Amino acid sequence: MEEPRYYDIRHVCGVSTHIDIENGKIDSAGSSFSDSAILRVLGRKGWGIVTIENFSSRTKKEINGFISEAMRFASVTEEEIVLGDAPSGMLKVPKIDGNPVDISLEEKCSLLQSIEAAARIDGIISTRAGYSEGSSTVCFTDSCGNEYSYPVCRSGYGINAIAGRNGDMQAARESERTIAGLNMYHKEHKGLEAAERALKLLDAAPAKGGKMNAVLDQELAGVFAHEAVGHASEGDLVKEGISVLKGRIGERIGDSSLSVVDDPTLHEFGFMPLDAEGVMPKRTEIIKSGVLNAYLHNRQTLALIGDGDAGHARAESDAVPQVRMSNTYIENGDSSYDEIIAECRSGVLLKGSRGGQVDPGRGVFQFNAEYGYVIENGELAGMIRDVSLSGDILQTMHNIVLCGDDLRLNQGYCGKGGQSVPVTDGSPHILLKNAVVGGQGV
Repeated sequence: MEEPRYYDIRHVCGVSTHIDIENGKIDSAGSSFSDSAILRVLGRKGWGIVTIENFSSRTKKEINGFISEAMRFASVTEEEIVLGDAPSGMLKVPKIDGNPVDISLEEKCSLLQSIEAAARIDGIISTRAGYSEGSSTVCFTDSCGNEYSYPVCRSGYGINAIAGRNGDMQAARESERTIAGLNMYHKEHKGLEAAERALKLLDAAPAKGGKMNAVLDQELAGVFAHEAVGHASEGDLVKEGISVLKGRIGERIGDSSLSVVDDPTLHEFGFMPLDAEGVMPKRTEIIKSGVLNAYLHNRQTLALIGDGDAGHARAESDAVPQVRMSNTYIENGDSSYDEIIAECRSGVLLKGSRGGQVDPGRGVFQFNAEYGYVIENGELAGMIRDVSLSGDILQTMHNIVLCGDDLRLNQGYCGKGGQSVPVTDGSPHILLKNAVVGGQGV
C-alpha cells in the first residue's frame, strides 16, 4: 500500500461539567467523560480521516491499523493537497490558580444559586442560570516527529433575567468565561445587574430607525470585528470566493484609525498554545491602519493563497480542523469615551449584542443591540430598545472615524461548519458615521 505523505493525531481526553438552574431550582447538574482522537493521513490525492474512540487504551498495532484504514480513504479523494511551511511549536500554558476541577460540584451549584437568587427581585418573572466547564488534556503527534501535550480548562457562567409588566416582557443577560480558574465567587452583583437592566428595558422607548451617527460599545463593536471582519478574513472562505476581502491585500478598506487583530497567543478565552495542526500560533494583523494586511490560514489555505499566517487551524474535540479565529479585536485608538460621545453630537449609543447575521461573500451584515441610548447635543438622553445595526462591511469600515482608548474583551463561542470553539472578541468604543439603524419606533 502507498505510504502516507504525512499524518497527524490529535487526542483530547477530559471531563465536561454543566449546571442549569431555573427559577431557583436545579434543573440538571453532572459531568461526562470523553477520550477520542482524530487521525488525518495525507495521501497522494488527499486526506483520509478516521475518528478513534477510547484512544488512551489503543495499542501501537491498532494505531498503525487506523493509519492504513485512513490511507484507503485518502486513495479515493480527488483534491490535490499541498501544505504550506509553518513553524511547529507550543506556547507556554499559564498556570491556573484555583483549578475548577478541584472544586466540588456541590460548591459550584451553591455559587451559581447565589448568582441566580440575586436576580429574583420584584418585577422579575423568570430567571435561568447556567455553568459550563471543560477540562482536558490535548496531545498532538505527527509523522515529522513533533509531539506536544498541554492541559486546558475553560469555565464560565451566564444568568438570564426576564422582567414582565402588563403583558410586556424584556430580558437581560450577564455572563463571564475564563481560562484562569473558577470565576463565580462574589458575583451576586452580576445577577442583580441583569435583573435591573431587564426592568429598565420595560420603560425604554422603542428605537426610531434611520441613517444616523452611532457609537458602538465594546461588545457590539467586538461582534462587528469578529463577524464582519474576522470571518471574511478566514483563508478557506477567501479561497472559495465567498469573502468580500478576496483580492484586497494592500488595499485601503477602512479609515486610518481602524486596526483589527487576531491574536491566539493572548491568555484569553480563545488562547491556543498550538493550533490543531501543531503550528505555533502568532499574532496576525488583519487590518493595519485601515489597510488589509493579512488573512488567517491553516497550512492548506496558506499554500493556496498566501498573504497571511498559518497557525489558525482549530477544531472541536475530535473534529476536522478548520480556519478559525481566536481572540479578535479592534485595537485601541486615542479618543476618550467622552470625546466620542461629544463628537457624535446627534445619534445613538448602541450597547450589547443579541445576535444577528453576516454574509461575508456579499459583504453585508445585520446585528441586534441589547439596548441603547439616544444622543442629543453630544450627551446621553433616554434609553431605547429593539434597536439594530445593518450595512455594507466595506462601507462601514470607511465610516468608522474614531476609535476609543478603552478596549474591553468579551468571551464566547463561535460556530462554523457544525463546530463550536471558544473565542474572545472586543473593541474600544467606536464612532460610526451615517450608520443604518433599525428600530420599531415612529
